[in-house]
Amino acid sequence: MFKKLFLILFVSFYYAELATANFDVKARTAILQDYYSGEILYEKEPDISIYPASMTKIMTSIIAFDLIKSGDLRLDEKFIISEKAWRLSTSGYSSMFIMVGDEVSVENLLKGIIIASGNDACVALAEGIAGTEEEFAILMTAKAKEIGMENTNFANSSGINNPDNYSTVRDILKMSKYLIDKHPKYYQIFSEKKFTWNRTGGDPITQGNRNPLLYKNLGADGIKTGYLAVEKYSLASSIIRNGRRLIAVGSGFNSKNNRSRESSKLLTFGLTNFDLVKISKANESFEKVDVWLGKDNSVDVYTKQDIYKTIKKAKKKLLKVSIKYEGPVNAPIKKDEKVAVLKVVYDGELVGEYDLLASKEVKQVNFVSRLLKSLNYLIWGDV
Repeated sequence: MFKKLFLILFVSFYYAELATANFDVKARTAILQDYYSGEILYEKEPDISIYPASMTKIMTSIIAFDLIKSGDLRLDEKFIISEKAWRLSTSGYSSMFIMVGDEVSVENLLKGIIIASGNDACVALAEGIAGTEEEFAILMTAKAKEIGMENTNFANSSGINNPDNYSTVRDILKMSKYLIDKHPKYYQIFSEKKFTWNRTGGDPITQGNRNPLLYKNLGADGIKTGYLAVEKYSLASSIIRNGRRLIAVGSGFNSKNNRSRESSKLLTFGLTNFDLVKISKANESFEKVDVWLGKDNSVDVYTKQDIYKTIKKAKKKLLKVSIKYEGPVNAPIKKDEKVAVLKVVYDGELVGEYDLLASKEVKQVNFVSRLLKSLNYLIWGDV
């Protein structure tokens, strides 16, 4: 009566041989991730400690976005600019050029942080939210721990020189992915190429986004540059192209040009050497499984999460997807009950196993129908 059903989908890829083994990025540390599958495509010393410089401002923005999302902060809310914030509005610093005593909206401060990389805007936002920058840095570090940034500590909101403000490119990657996952609406600000600040007592100031990849034909839509003399140049970047998103983080580039060129090279490496395969879409019907003694003879099954796998183009590979269950599955079946398992095998290795859930309730047939169906099976072997 019980059978094992295997649904086998074979996806073969034939590509020209590519010399990926010798690929290297001229940075002290770097990492590349395929956003949808979550798979790491390249890494170079990804867990060594770095000073994140202005990439710190990603977390400063996240704290504000989380509060806006929860209703505890509004974009049109205004904060009064302190002397501490104003003192960073000087030549030699990345600045929004706010004035002491100004009342500036959260929206403008965020644009000043994200687009103009204003250290002054960071302090103003931090003080407006937490009272002091020091208290705000505690919130930043707590959020870092919450999202799995295991080797990070934030000591200020801007990333300016402080030995206690440290991270890794792996942690910056986690932070960047959280930003895109949780705040896609506000993440769009990171792609804006310029910001005009209608400052008090002077002509408007227009500044361009410092991310060099936004001005290239790569499909870049973020994220944040950084520079400290001790760390040299850094960049967290992301591109979206042909239904794929890649996130890269690198630090220790020797120059601005090197940062731009090597980051582009890293992202292009991910696009040209790997393919993304969509296996299952969350909460959408994936397949049917047979039901025994139910009012329906089958039920659609689904996965709770999107399932993607990244396939290397360099070789002929085999991706095998199978549904395994002891079936037909006995009715009654509850909606969202686990009834099968989806297994993903790549090149002979199990790379994922996921629960398949029933999309609806299936009630059991009445006693007479069950009896007749059971007799039919005993006589004819037909389920």
